[in-house]
Amino acid sequence: MVRCRFEMDPQFSVAEPEVIVRADSKNIDIQDLIAYIEQYQNQLSSAKILPVKTNDQLIMLKAEAIILADIQQSTLLIYTVDGIFATSETLVHFAKRVDNINFIQISKHAYINLDHLLSLSDSFSSNMTATLSQNMKTDVSRKYVKSLMQHLGIK
Repeated sequence: MVRCRFEMDPQFSVAEPEVIVRADSKNIDIQDLIAYIEQYQNQLSSAKILPVKTNDQLIMLKAEAIILADIQQSTLLIYTVDGIFATSETLVHFAKRVDNINFIQISKHAYINLDHLLSLSDSFSSNMTATLSQNMKTDVSRKYVKSLMQHLGIK
């Protein structure tokens, strides 16, 4: 059981509080808790608006509106609740810019936003099919199934 308490200390600002985790050892649960806190901080500090350059314009996308980012024939297609946007940006660069705990790689060519994941179903060859918002479906490669399940808290 985790005990939480707040201590007021004028040495630390509200914008940058100090979080200390105390335990008798640093086991996997403690490491997971620290990772969660760090990811929470990264999510707070990461940009909520992502500029995406298409052929003819620069579009400002809200990270929470992005459903899927998928490479097709060397073009990155970003599927959002408002439409599909094509860019020449690499998937790796896009993932670094998003830097959000809710985005996870599901194949060597795609990332999904877990906030838009509706269901997972078995597919062929140990792959899975992810059903997303807007009636989208995409394949989860068997190489990424285990990490997706761990991220979802399923062992």
